[in-house]
Amino acid sequence: MKRFYKTVATQAVADGHALLLDGRPVKTPMRQPLVVPTRAMAEAVAAEWEGQGEEIVIASMPHTGFANAAIDRIIPEPDRFVSDIVAYGETDTLCYRADPGEPLAERQQRDWEPILQWAENRYDIRLVRVAGIIHQPQAQHSLSRLQSVVAAHDGFVLAGLTTIASIGGSLLAALALLEEAFDSETIWRAVCLEELWQEELWGADFEALETRRLRRAAFDDAKRFCSLAQDTGGER
Repeated sequence: MKRFYKTVATQAVADGHALLLDGRPVKTPMRQPLVVPTRAMAEAVAAEWEGQGEEIVIASMPHTGFANAAIDRIIPEPDRFVSDIVAYGETDTLCYRADPGEPLAERQQRDWEPILQWAENRYDIRLVRVAGIIHQPQAQHSLSRLQSVVAAHDGFVLAGLTTIASIGGSLLAALALLEEAFDSETIWRAVCLEELWQEELWGADFEALETRRLRRAAFDDAKRFCSLAQDTGGER
C-alpha cells in the first residue's frame, strides 16, 4: 500500500489516545477508532506510521498490529482469549522434563525450576512436573488461580501476553516476563532451552537460527507492547 498521508500525530481523547494521519482519526481493520490506553503506546504506534517510506510495510508495524488485535478481537471477547492463554498453563512447556539423570534434565532444572517456583509462590499454586511428554493435568485450583491472574489484565496486555505465551508454549514464563520477575534474556533462554540444547549437541542450522531470530523479534515486540499498555512510570 502506498503511503497516503504526510503528517502523523496523537491526540488525547476521552478513553485514551488516538492516532491522527493528516489530522484525521485512524480506524482499525474492523472500522473501530484506533484509540490506545496510554500516551507511551500512542507514541510508539505513531512512530511506526511516521517511519514508513513511500510504501507502507505492515510487517514493520508490530505495535499497530497488537493494538488492532486488542481493539477488534480481544476486547469484544475477553473471556475466550483469557481461556486460550490459560490453556498454555495446562500443558506448560516448563513442566515437562527429560528423564531424571539425563544431562538435559539437569539443564531444565537449572533454567526452568526458578521460574516455576516463582510462579508457585507468587500465585499460591502448585504445579505438577512431568518426566516425559505424556500429559498430566494440573490441579484445578492452580488453573483457576491462573485464570484469575490473566483475566485481571486488559485487552491490550492480553494482546502481547498471547504472543509471548504462544512463542514459548509457556504461560508461566510469559507471566514471569510480564511481571519482570526475571529479565528478558533469562526468560528467552528458558523458552528456547531445548532448541539451544540440540544446537550444542549437533550444531546450528541456518534456517533454525533465522526462525528463532524472527521469534525473538516478535517476543521482544510483545514484551514492549505489554510494558506500554501497563505504562509503568509513564503518563496516561
